[in-house]
Amino acid sequence: MATYVILSTLTDEGRKTIKENPKRIIEVNKELEKMGIKVKEQYSVLGPYDFVNIVEAKDNEAVMKMSFELGARGSVQLMTLAAIPVADLVKMLK
Repeated sequence: MATYVILSTLTDEGRKTIKENPKRIIEVNKELEKMGIKVKEQYSVLGPYDFVNIVEAKDNEAVMKMSFELGARGSVQLMTLAAIPVADLVKMLK
């Protein structure tokens, strides 16, 4: 499984949804599980992004499919970064 960092920003519609139904965040995580994306860590943050998620997925294609699925709803904008553990990077560079 590969690790990814997902930075997300809610749209106005997304903020309205979360305000009316905060549990929607957990519901989306369950939807991600069905898509093969496992949410390992999730944080609500201050600044230009609303959430930082650490997820695991089979490959880039699975994450891309998830990104299009969520993005098409119009409630969130995503930036996804592939993450390599530093220990693995050190091994690769030797």
